Amino acid sequence: MAGPSQSWRELSLSAKLFIGLVVVLGTSVLVFGAVHQTSKNIAEFICYLGIALLASRLTVTLPGVTGTMSVNFLFVLVGVLELSFSETLILGSVSILVQALYPDRPGAIQGTFNVCAAAFSTALTYVVYHNGFVNQAVDSRPLLLVIAACTYFVANTGCIATVISLTEGKRLKKILVDCYFWSFPYYLVGAGIAGVIGWFNENFYWETSLLLVPAIYVIYRSYRLYLGKLEDEKRHVEEMASLHLRTIEALALAIEAKDHTTHDHLQRVRVYAVEVAKELRVTGDEMQALHAAALLHDIGKLAVPEHIISKPGRLTHEEFEKMKIHPVVGAEILERVRFPYPVVPIVRAHHEKWDGSGYPMGLKGTEIPIGARILSAVDYLDALASDRQYRRALPLNEVMQRLAAESGKSFDPKVVEVLKNRYVSLERMALAQFGREVSSQLSTEVKIERGTAPAAGFEHASVKESSGHEASFLFSIAAARQEAQTLFELSQDLGASLSLGETLSVFSVKLRSLVPYDAIAIYIRRGEELIPEYVNGDNFRLFSSLRIPVGQGLSGWVAHNRKPIINGNPSVEPGYLNDASKFSTLRSALAIPLEGVAGVMGVLALYRGERDSFTSDNLRILLAVSSKMALAIENALKYQQAENSATTDYLTGLPNARSLFLQLERELARCKRDNTSLTLMVGDMDGFKQINDRFGHLEGNRVLRLFAQALKESCREYDYVARMGGDEFVILAPGLPAEAASKKAYQLRELAKQAGIEVCAEDILSLSVGQAVFPQDGTDAEELLAEADRRMYQEKQQQQPARKNRRLYARMRCRITIELQPETGPGPVFGNLTDISLGGCYVETSGIFPPRHKP
Repeated sequence: MAGPSQSWRELSLSAKLFIGLVVVLGTSVLVFGAVHQTSKNIAEFICYLGIALLASRLTVTLPGVTGTMSVNFLFVLVGVLELSFSETLILGSVSILVQALYPDRPGAIQGTFNVCAAAFSTALTYVVYHNGFVNQAVDSRPLLLVIAACTYFVANTGCIATVISLTEGKRLKKILVDCYFWSFPYYLVGAGIAGVIGWFNENFYWETSLLLVPAIYVIYRSYRLYLGKLEDEKRHVEEMASLHLRTIEALALAIEAKDHTTHDHLQRVRVYAVEVAKELRVTGDEMQALHAAALLHDIGKLAVPEHIISKPGRLTHEEFEKMKIHPVVGAEILERVRFPYPVVPIVRAHHEKWDGSGYPMGLKGTEIPIGARILSAVDYLDALASDRQYRRALPLNEVMQRLAAESGKSFDPKVVEVLKNRYVSLERMALAQFGREVSSQLSTEVKIERGTAPAAGFEHASVKESSGHEASFLFSIAAARQEAQTLFELSQDLGASLSLGETLSVFSVKLRSLVPYDAIAIYIRRGEELIPEYVNGDNFRLFSSLRIPVGQGLSGWVAHNRKPIINGNPSVEPGYLNDASKFSTLRSALAIPLEGVAGVMGVLALYRGERDSFTSDNLRILLAVSSKMALAIENALKYQQAENSATTDYLTGLPNARSLFLQLERELARCKRDNTSLTLMVGDMDGFKQINDRFGHLEGNRVLRLFAQALKESCREYDYVARMGGDEFVILAPGLPAEAASKKAYQLRELAKQAGIEVCAEDILSLSVGQAVFPQDGTDAEELLAEADRRMYQEKQQQQPARKNRRLYARMRCRITIELQPETGPGPVFGNLTDISLGGCYVETSGIFPPRHKP
């Protein structure tokens, strides 16, 4: 017994048509039976019906589908032998209905279908057994009963299996073979028991046949035992499959330990590959093989040196030759696993190309396994759509354009067509898969405290006494002494100065004798970017312009992973990657992280014009001085920060009063020496206290910052702008003519006014400006500042009446209520008018009146 598990709207058209057909046939049979009611023995019918209803509760769950089965078919066969057509029809339909109601109540569609299918099957069985033509053709009553049992089996299970196939999307043949054919022998046994009951009824009273009722329970128990064994075997198979899958995932995790960028790549490729395979109707062993190969296709990279896998740049010819072994090695590793499906051919061929230009075997076209064809295209798509050390990720639509261009060349056109049609939905599925999975990272960075030395001891360098190598031996000793001496001097020089520029310059000069280079760049980490603090050598302008995000490019990778890079490609830095206008002649790079107390605070990068020119000894020397270098840079940065805070205003970033006086003294000395003029302008904000009182100090600080920024941008490059304190600012303008100074003062007033409007949304702020010119108004700093300050206060007093009028105008803004008499109805109506003007006093009102009441 089974039925459609979805609602009627969710069913496909074919499922609806089949269910409708069965319901029509079953209903017709029930109507016919109701019209032509007959009875041979009502007591016998009631007895068999009661036992059939009890037997309907003895159900077993069918394996693999949403359906149950009981032994009530036995009573249908007994009814065919002993009861009338209408009685047999009632017995079969009612017993199925009771079975449907236990243990869960089905929906209306499911219950109707089950009853109608049972009625149709019962009627067809009864007709076959009692048909005259069949009785003439088959003279043996036992054989006729077997044919009737087969008819009921085919009709009943056929209806149920078909509706399951249509509603659950499973193949009809597979459902019949896996879920129902095992029960066919029980129908034959049931036919035999029904024949015995018929013999008892014919030779004795019908009541004696009830002695065989215990056989019903025996059949039921055998059902349960058989299905229990099937369930145990199924559970064992599922556990083994789960164990197999976990083993595959563990191997994939081993690949991740080798290359940390591979895990997401593997999961994304798996999602894409499996969905494409479904579109191409890949099933069975090939689908299982593809699922495993998608996770394990890069396992051969375990045999590739890590510096080649993690290299943030394009591989050399020799490195690529080493990389090409990974499909072969991966296949050899997986051959030992002995998968029950063809994983090895897919892994071995996943770098083959459709036109035969791939590796390692040069297969072409359909010679390449379908799983490998799918995997190669998906692998290519994911590689272009993901960030790499030598290239940024491309947009998916651009990736698809490149993939389509390789259709028929590198990739199977059918696979490319599926990806073109579904890449958007597949990307959503992959992202959703990443969201559900929690990647368990291996503890590759854990430091093990126990175990101070290996069992065999550490390796010690031994001196080979050989006259043939005496020259090289002496050279090695001299080089070692020179290296030690230079490292000592370098360590001494690094702590001798707190100036960042001087420290980096001395370091670069001393380092060249230890590690030859054509260019050097020392990047300082500021937030999530690396900024070049010191650059020298070839292409220094190019490197000076870079702003490298942490994690990107060569230096960004070093800072993010805290690992050095030797002989990387300098051209992969994000600042000029894939930019034809920015080209570097340098071909190899050696970069190490500079780790301070709080983590990585910079990167030291050396560059040379020859490929692979740096050696492991060069890396060793840099690592030896990296900690001292990082400490010296960190101290210099802290000193620089402290020095800046002593001469810089913390709020506006402008020089403070201390810095102003020092600069003013220098400017006056220069003017006296060159016999030139200097204009000093002092500005004080009017209305700033009102801003603090009305809008708060935070808004007041915002006004100061906006005005300071605008002030700095409006001045010449060699003018000096400072904040004296509070809302007072000073400008030193060398050689500024009197006419230009007047225009400048007007411009400053407008800037202050605009800053007030931008923050407070009203004209509330102004600026009083006083000017003094050297040497006419004073010859030293105090005289000039005093004269400019006096003129500034003089202007402030002149502008005070106008500011009072503005404040009076603001205070006269009030709210009034006017009593109006409506046109209809007695009584006053109180309301607020729109804004009106009364005798020069601005009256602010609110509310709405009908237009006729507006004054």
